[in-house]
Amino acid sequence: MASVDAYVLVQTEVNAAHVAAEIRKLDGVRSADDVSGPYDVVVRVSAPDMDTLGKLIVSRLQSVEGITRTLTCPIATF
Repeated sequence: MASVDAYVLVQTEVNAAHVAAEIRKLDGVRSADDVSGPYDVVVRVSAPDMDTLGKLIVSRLQSVEGITRTLTCPIATF
């Protein structure tokens, strides 16, 4: 079965390492790394379809305390 993968760029208020650790606990998250630059955490997620991916990001990932903004970048596969 095909799946949809995406990178989610996350900005946090403070303590990106703590936010990344909380994100790693979520189902569908393949990795979450705190990084330097305009975004604080880069997350790789996987879901069976775009609808499920959207629900994962909106209802679970964005509810992690300390996140101020996310940008989702679906991975294009041809």
